[in-house]
Amino acid sequence: MAACGRRTRPSCNDLKYDYRSLPTTSVVIAFYNEAWSTLLRTVHSVLETSPDILLKEVVLVDDYSDREHLKEPLERYISGLRKVRLIRTTKREGLVRARLLGASITTGDVLTFLDCHCECHEGWLEPLLHRIKEEPSAVVCPVIDVIEWNTLQYLGNAGEPQIGGFDWRLVFTWHVVPEYEQKRRHSPTDVIRSPTMAGGLFAVSKNYFHYLGTYDTGMEVWGGENLEFSFRIWQCGGSLEVHPCSHVGHIFPNKAPYSRNKALANSVRAAEVWMDEYKEIYYHRNPHARLEAFGDVSERRKLREKLGCKTFRWFLDNIYPEINIPSDRPGMFGMLKNRGKVNYCFDYNPGDEHIVVGKKIILYPCHGMGQNQFFEYSTDGEIRYSTREPGGCVVGDNISTYLTVQLCKKRNQPVPVDQKFVLREDGTLYHVASQKCVHALDKDKDSGSGAPSLQPCSDNLRQKWFFEEKA
Repeated sequence: MAACGRRTRPSCNDLKYDYRSLPTTSVVIAFYNEAWSTLLRTVHSVLETSPDILLKEVVLVDDYSDREHLKEPLERYISGLRKVRLIRTTKREGLVRARLLGASITTGDVLTFLDCHCECHEGWLEPLLHRIKEEPSAVVCPVIDVIEWNTLQYLGNAGEPQIGGFDWRLVFTWHVVPEYEQKRRHSPTDVIRSPTMAGGLFAVSKNYFHYLGTYDTGMEVWGGENLEFSFRIWQCGGSLEVHPCSHVGHIFPNKAPYSRNKALANSVRAAEVWMDEYKEIYYHRNPHARLEAFGDVSERRKLREKLGCKTFRWFLDNIYPEINIPSDRPGMFGMLKNRGKVNYCFDYNPGDEHIVVGKKIILYPCHGMGQNQFFEYSTDGEIRYSTREPGGCVVGDNISTYLTVQLCKKRNQPVPVDQKFVLREDGTLYHVASQKCVHALDKDKDSGSGAPSLQPCSDNLRQKWFFEEKA
């Protein structure tokens, strides 16, 4: 039984492919100081599961590793493997340029990029190539299954495939497939359109990759390139898709082998070229990003003009309509500061990167760096924590008196009364449901730290609040 039948709906097993009519592919795998076992697990799984007629070569790109096992021992091992080529950079180039170096020597019709800690299974490649033959402007990703970091056990991917999104910090996020996309598909084997890609695993026609301008070579090391490429694909006339019948296992490392210290500049490059006026929403949540040196993007802007690409507003309306677009009205976003407890701000730390609701708001010294201290007062009277996606809204509890964050209302629905606040002219934050005002406490009963609390309204400075943005 094909692997996709084990991990997706049975109808994937019913798909048949004429190998002679499919394009060929070259698989490009960049690595830096990767473990022997995971690197070779990736290579052998590609060789053993890819139909010989479809696989032109596997190109390994060593991005200036300094571990001994990746030098002469790897060369000796690779020399005994058919269709595998090893090339090395002469200095650290980073993921983007290392991948491009590998792509430059390929001979296949399609470029398939994989991370260096994957496991492919029988049936993974054919759906990707068939979709690209069907639609040459499609960039197609497999469903990414989980390989456990500690045990290296293949855990698979429970439930329906997920698609990619992003939040306004320009951090990639995973999401369930929205209802409108489910309705668009006629069959469980149809591709699923995705606003963004995780970045490591995808297939693209070599000709289309070059038409789109390959990667932005001004990006350094790792991070941000996946969102930039995703925006470009959609805005410039292509489509980004997940194929439910293609599965590749992936180890999600506890710590990335590449430093993230260049990721900020990469994200700024993406914002400056592709996000139009919406880049301001990103900068509001990352004030330090305005000061980041990001290099010259004039050639990337010329590429956008040459390709006649659509606006970022078009992308938001047509490809990612479920994302909340903050209004960021002047004086109504940034740090929410208290006048009585001087230099203390609303602070929310949801912990896990993908969990944004349920915990309590605290007060913490204001730092002006956005992130956990970024809030927005909406035109509907919500105090939104809109840094991460999905965003959350501050909720008042008249019994405990403390404030937490819960999911905001959906579009075109009324604001729940426990999420509705009135920021009065005198600075008081009036909670409609409890008819009380938000008061800055020095300590709360649970953690001992300061916290905002619902108390009877008064003229106390501890009940006076204002927003301040630090640029």
